[in-house]
Amino acid sequence: MRTSEPVPAPSAASRLAPDLSNWDPEDPQTWDSKIAWRTLWVSTYSLTLAFATWYLVSAIAPRLTDIGYDLSKAQLYWLAAIPGLAGGLLRIVWMFLPPLLGTKRLVGWSSVLLILPMVGWAVVVHDPSTPYWLLLSLAAATGIGGGVFSGYMPSTSYFFPKRMAGTALGIQAGIGNFGVSLIQLLGPWIVGFGLLGTAALTPQSTQDGQIYLHNVGLILIPWAVLAAILAFALLRSVPITANFKQQLDIFDNKHTWILTTIYLMTFGAFSGLAAQTPLIINNVYGSASEFAGMDDLPRGLTYAFIGPLIGSAARVAFGPLCDRYGGARWTFLAGVGMAISTGAAVVFLTPENPDEFKGFLACLFLIFLFAGIGNAGTFKQMPMILPPRQAGGVIGWTSSVAAFGPFLVGMSLSVVAPAAFFTGVAVFCVFCAALTWYFYARPGAPNPS
Repeated sequence: MRTSEPVPAPSAASRLAPDLSNWDPEDPQTWDSKIAWRTLWVSTYSLTLAFATWYLVSAIAPRLTDIGYDLSKAQLYWLAAIPGLAGGLLRIVWMFLPPLLGTKRLVGWSSVLLILPMVGWAVVVHDPSTPYWLLLSLAAATGIGGGVFSGYMPSTSYFFPKRMAGTALGIQAGIGNFGVSLIQLLGPWIVGFGLLGTAALTPQSTQDGQIYLHNVGLILIPWAVLAAILAFALLRSVPITANFKQQLDIFDNKHTWILTTIYLMTFGAFSGLAAQTPLIINNVYGSASEFAGMDDLPRGLTYAFIGPLIGSAARVAFGPLCDRYGGARWTFLAGVGMAISTGAAVVFLTPENPDEFKGFLACLFLIFLFAGIGNAGTFKQMPMILPPRQAGGVIGWTSSVAAFGPFLVGMSLSVVAPAAFFTGVAVFCVFCAALTWYFYARPGAPNPS
């Protein structure tokens, strides 16, 4: 009698339906890692451009008075704040779209919409007589770049098992956040010359010569077109669906509100300070301050990209660590670190000499570092605490609220001194660290994550 040979175990994704109708990341036989990672990389590419679009104004606004615009400090703060308000409101819209549109259409059409504010800002910088209301409208249009985040992140969370959620979401959000640094790094450099095919456009005159400020918007357009093509050609959608009413059940869960508060601390600070750092530096240490007329004063745009770069890198790097050790302890560490570094920054916000700028810059970079760690930690916690569809909804909602960071920071700085604002932020960070410790990080916490 012949002994039958053992039947090999079915390979991963061998039972996955061609239309992905039985997609389940927690079951290796109905999950395809190639589809998951392809989705991550294409949507992350689009998200990076989205963040660059969201922060177009932060790269343009500090130069508007140089090219002839007559705007006050408060008007500039508001101009840089409006994208945060618009981004937060639009995130509330985008958070409901993943179960309604699916990943393919969501990423594809979002990439197309990003082109609108790019073109708008490339046009208005040619006319310093442009009314302020139109500038505010175009600033609001850049909020599309902030809004898509609350659709992309939940959508991506559908494609990965919980054990990989920290890594996947850390990569997507972290690399996406690099878009902030990208536009703030490119901005001061790209305005110095005419781009291929656009050199015929009239440059703007300043006291120091001519600049091509319209390049800040134009440089992104072809890459956004490519993002849309890649999305429609390569992405697929998985069968996680829910109507608008069904998605509202996340608001009955107390963890939605706790995690929203904590994420407002981490990403709210990241997004808000990323948008307002150039103006804070200019107004506290730059030419508009009591040090006017002194040599070698710092210019905000020179340093604007560094903080977001640090925070974005931390978010990527700590994703795998959150998968290994849990997100709560890293979120708690972030809250403590942000409280200390924000409180320390207060000392340098009423300077007696420009040399104190180095101390302020060090504190600012620490805030971004801990904010990046906290962003990674909170996004690991959400899929661990909640079921997949609700976790996606909470990711979208928390990111919606935190996207108001640029608006809240800009509005606050338009009415109170920077030192008073940073003091308030430090107190809020202490509160959020306490919430994290009690509910998630302490020994015996009711919901360790």
